[in-house]
Amino acid sequence: MLVYPSAIDLSSRTLQHLSGLLAGHRRRIGSRWRRLTCGRQALLALAHLRCGDTYARLAAGFRVGIATVFRYIREAADLLAALAPTLEQAMETVRKKACVILDGTLLPIDRIAADRPYYSGKKKHHGMNVQVIADPVGRLIWASDALPGATHDLTAARTHGIPTALAADDVKCWADKAYQGAGPAIRVPIRGKSLRGWRRRHNRDHARIRSLGERAMATLKCWRVLRKLRCSTTRITAIVRAVVALELAR
Repeated sequence: MLVYPSAIDLSSRTLQHLSGLLAGHRRRIGSRWRRLTCGRQALLALAHLRCGDTYARLAAGFRVGIATVFRYIREAADLLAALAPTLEQAMETVRKKACVILDGTLLPIDRIAADRPYYSGKKKHHGMNVQVIADPVGRLIWASDALPGATHDLTAARTHGIPTALAADDVKCWADKAYQGAGPAIRVPIRGKSLRGWRRRHNRDHARIRSLGERAMATLKCWRVLRKLRCSTTRITAIVRAVVALELAR
């Protein structure tokens, strides 16, 4: 088998952060021996999350079995996911901001046509719906648990309790037309096609503010595992939360 040197566009600080979490976990459970050190296991997990490398490629590159790769990545992802902020914890950060931006994204998954709950009629492919809150300049603050792709953004926001949490703290939030009717805390564009005058200016200014939220989406999609998820849908929430924890740690 041919091998070649590669690189991951992450700092050594990120590697040390995850390696420290794994070392503490191994001490807690009394793990005496592993095929890979904490540093190598952290590197393996980051290669999967950041670069989207498959289990087979990682197994060949690190000279371990595919089952070992699966266990190591699952272990690292669960440790990171536990560090991701909940909505209540994120609201402590949100309260300090002048406003926030709410948007939803569809993470593609490999499902067949029969899996209708995961099919998005808007995007025309299967996926998982994730709601994202960003600060006024587009920095990621929080990402929700993953719901089936057929879930509408407004329904997903209500399921996670986002409108209620924003209204309780009187936080100004900008969102797109999909959140029409979410409540007074979430500001949306004026509906209609041939708008003129102040309505047209309002929508233009609204889009200028809301567009900065795309930076948070791009931040998530930089972790290539989220561009095409091939794992069980029950594991996607843990992967998203692991990515959020790593991004906030950076």
